[in-house]
Amino acid sequence: MSYVIEVLRQEHSSIERLLRVLERELNIFDRGDRPNYEVILAVIDYFEDYPDRCHHPKEDVIFENLKARNAVAAATVGDLKGEHREEARRLRRVAKAIRDVLSDQAMLREAVVDIIRDFIDHERQHMALEESLFFPAALNALRAEDWADVALKLADQSDPLVRPSVEEKFSILRRHIMELEEEAKAGTPG
Repeated sequence: MSYVIEVLRQEHSSIERLLRVLERELNIFDRGDRPNYEVILAVIDYFEDYPDRCHHPKEDVIFENLKARNAVAAATVGDLKGEHREEARRLRRVAKAIRDVLSDQAMLREAVVDIIRDFIDHERQHMALEESLFFPAALNALRAEDWADVALKLADQSDPLVRPSVEEKFSILRRHIMELEEEAKAGTPG
């Protein structure tokens, strides 16, 4: 298996952890309680920063190589860049909804919940598509020299949540994820 695909899968795992954090805070909000907005804003900040700067470019380079090697397989994956643009649009809606809540704008709780659930659901669907169609197609079609080229182009792009020297702005998020995982191991409700 290509090292780059393994990195992308690890990044998907990090994204899923963040979606669980967001989902947990959303459930608190949906019950009528006050979620940890600092954590929610950190999740939004992560999604505004990392995917377009580091994660999606990796996928885009691989996808371009896939189109060159096997256009039919690439066509079954669909419009990956379009999906990424749609993710960014959904995230902007989430960010606006949270800003509106925090600035006491009139907004139905149900509307906020729907916007955030839509983002979470589509993120998961998108990753499932990549895991089930895109990654296997790339692994089947790309050659060693393609993977070497991809790795060279993307050597400096790593996930800030798993870097040893995690960026300060993501430290609260990392701490919150670790707390949730400890609670899950201990079997205590969050």
